[in-house]
Amino acid sequence: MPEKEGLETIVELKQMEPNVKAIAISGGGLRLDMEFLDHAKTFGADHAMEKPLDLQELLNIVHQMIGAKL
Repeated sequence: MPEKEGLETIVELKQMEPNVKAIAISGGGLRLDMEFLDHAKTFGADHAMEKPLDLQELLNIVHQMIGAKL
């Protein structure tokens, strides 16, 4: 993210709207540091996914988060 880090964004979103749902998605970046996803859940992400994404899994998570029936 060019303007700010993902964890910072999650924290700000949750402060502005505590009930907002968030999915953290990371490919690890240059360092392949996947600990970010563990930290994202600690900072308020509802789900964390690793790239490359499984699109069906992403759709299932989104449906679950919005309470939609599949």
